[in-house]
Amino acid sequence: MQFGIFTVGDVTTDPTTGRTPTEGERIKAMVTIAQKAEEVGLDVFAMGEHHNPPFVPSSPTTMLGYIAGRTDRIQLSTSTTLITTNDPVKIAEDFATLQHLADGRVDLMLGRGNTGPVYPWFGKDIRDGIPLAIENYALLHQLWREEVVDWQGRFRTPLQSFTATPRPLDDVAPFVWHGSIRSPEIAEQAAYYGDGFFANHIFWPKDHFQRLIELYRRRYEHYGHGSADQAIVGLGGQVFLRKNSQDAVREFRPYFDNAPVYGHGPSLEEFTEQTPLTVGSPEQVIEKTLTFREHFGDYQRQLFLVDHAGLPLKTVLEQLDLLGEEVIPVLRKEFAAGRPAHIPDAPTHVSLLAAKSTEVAA
Repeated sequence: MQFGIFTVGDVTTDPTTGRTPTEGERIKAMVTIAQKAEEVGLDVFAMGEHHNPPFVPSSPTTMLGYIAGRTDRIQLSTSTTLITTNDPVKIAEDFATLQHLADGRVDLMLGRGNTGPVYPWFGKDIRDGIPLAIENYALLHQLWREEVVDWQGRFRTPLQSFTATPRPLDDVAPFVWHGSIRSPEIAEQAAYYGDGFFANHIFWPKDHFQRLIELYRRRYEHYGHGSADQAIVGLGGQVFLRKNSQDAVREFRPYFDNAPVYGHGPSLEEFTEQTPLTVGSPEQVIEKTLTFREHFGDYQRQLFLVDHAGLPLKTVLEQLDLLGEEVIPVLRKEFAAGRPAHIPDAPTHVSLLAAKSTEVAA
């Protein structure tokens, strides 16, 4: 399994000090967090895409390219790339460029985002959200696999004898995760292509995501990519850790209560009971995370949100130390125990290139 973190890149006032970081400070903090994630032994750093305050990650490939030059091992990904409002031609070229810069340490998660006004900002209609996601990905998938593309669709101008440049590294497209919190059509899309399905279940109860993941697994098998339990699944999560659980709750409560997404809503206790949020000791995080396999089956990627709601950079780095030293090593061992041999690992450029070489040799 891969373990890592994702960031939404919010610029939020620290409710305990009243200080709000500048956009520049937040952007540079995210770079520091990515470097720290590699230092403590995490596998993945992922970032979202937003085009509205209070968020700063409007250009993920720019930031990930910068991070690629300052890291050596960690996989770089997105926790949302807006397949609906970005031109698939630009996605194809941006991520192929990033592939080359990062020596293949790149994948991406496609999604529709959670900000309705983004559609008209980019000349789209939110009522076309699902059709846009389906058509745009069909084109993106083709652009990475065919050198010369002739294409015509509903939402953009036709392409005639078009070649996206640069070509993907080693002629291997970046692996794609399709992210969704509510849409069975996206689970179906991921299954059809044999791609990964990422359920970022940080807001809703597990029963909802169990149904989505079960649908994806069934359809993955239906399309002949492997057995249902071999489907490539990723999960989100959310943690705040201290050595002592009471200290964690006391320290995190003001941040939770004023968070831009769920602040002023359910209580911290209600939210931790109904969602994957864990606020407590490393042992409590381990215990709750291990239940995810019981609910969703063996899966390939686990990402945690650790840096939102105005938490100071120093606190976030302390979270990463605890994850790297006390949580992830135990999770690796426990998730590996009893994992059937036929369950695949999370795809990487190296594994995809090896699979392609095997296919060519055959």
